[in-house]
Amino acid sequence: MDIIKVFGSNLRKYRLARGLSQEEFASKCGLHRTYISAIECYRRSIALENVQRIADALEIETYKLFMEE
Repeated sequence: MDIIKVFGSNLRKYRLARGLSQEEFASKCGLHRTYISAIECYRRSIALENVQRIADALEIETYKLFMEE
C-alpha cells in the first residue's frame, strides 16, 4: 500500500462527493489550494495536524482517509 496515494485519492473522492473545488475546500480547512493539489497529485506528505484539519473539513472520521479500496 502506498499511503500517500491512498490518502490523496481518498481526499479527492470525499472532496468531490461534497461538491467542493480545491480552492473552496482549502479555504474551508485553512490550507492553501496548491497544498491540497499537491496532496491529491501524490506529491506531498502531510503532518498529522493537517490530516485532522482535512478530516474535520470533510466531516468524516480520520481513518477513512487511510482506507484502501
